[in-house]
Amino acid sequence: MESLSSDPALWNDPAQASRLLREKNILEKTIGEWDHLDQETRDGFELLAMAKEEGDQEVLDEVGEKANALLNRTSELELKQMLSGDADPNNAFIEIHPGAGGTESQDWAEMLMRMYLRWCERQGYEVSMVDFQSGDEAGIKSATLHVKGEFAYGYLKVEAGVHRLVRISPFDASARRHTSFTSVWIYPEVEDDIQIEINEKDLRIDTFRASGAGGQHVNKTSSAIRITHLPTNIVVQCQNQRSQFQNKDEAFKMLRARLFQRELDARNAQAQAVEDSKTDIGWGHQIRSYVLHPYRMVKDLRTDVETGNTDAVLDGALDPFIRAALAQRIAPAQA
Repeated sequence: MESLSSDPALWNDPAQASRLLREKNILEKTIGEWDHLDQETRDGFELLAMAKEEGDQEVLDEVGEKANALLNRTSELELKQMLSGDADPNNAFIEIHPGAGGTESQDWAEMLMRMYLRWCERQGYEVSMVDFQSGDEAGIKSATLHVKGEFAYGYLKVEAGVHRLVRISPFDASARRHTSFTSVWIYPEVEDDIQIEINEKDLRIDTFRASGAGGQHVNKTSSAIRITHLPTNIVVQCQNQRSQFQNKDEAFKMLRARLFQRELDARNAQAQAVEDSKTDIGWGHQIRSYVLHPYRMVKDLRTDVETGNTDAVLDGALDPFIRAALAQRIAPAQA
């Protein structure tokens, strides 16, 4: 792989260089993991052949354990291969908000927060609390977690939606069954600065004489500058500086500012689209149900993946649900 440092022009844009270096490191790490897995598999087959030849049951059992471990690691790497979105490698923010229901829903929101904290711990991610509002009696009114780690957003993005809990409420003196809802929203962490790249081939630059006073002050040279950005049809012009060079420099600053605002508006529109997609925290909008009574089952309503081991799921065992949801997203794109 060619060194990124061999392209001096790249370092004129530190943000782009940082992104490319991150992508390079991720690719090298992924290739290294697959190569290491391949070598361990080859070693395992050799050890298996020797154990069979010598009839060594103890070594055969050891090979079986290693094979299971290799299968688990293969599954993890396959899951990572499903992450190809632009923001997938980024850190993530998790917002948790209980629905209507008072203490019962607020307690459910805290249970979900713990579930994600435990999942992040299993992944080796670093988590910090950005915002936290405790409930009146128990649970939380809202919480925002900042998750730092490779592909944090890529994995967590499929957890966005409404989560439904059915159980005997510990806050109901009559021990009645309650249904509670909590919304979870996932956002990628993005860089604060917006890099504006302007290609010369996308520009039409016109010069003309600046208008002004007549007589001896009349402008006898074409010092004014008009720049048209062809892809966006944005036009800027400057004629108030004394030289063409100064006017051109000022016009480029104006063009960058216009393109910056255009990109900012696009990001705001995208953020608003996410806000508009947020549905009511209640019936008909849930992505997953967690039933603790009268039976025990967690079921993802998008993929039909389910398990009766509710304690494990609430303790952070989310990988089967995440894997299926990611695979479902990829399938239509490949069709």
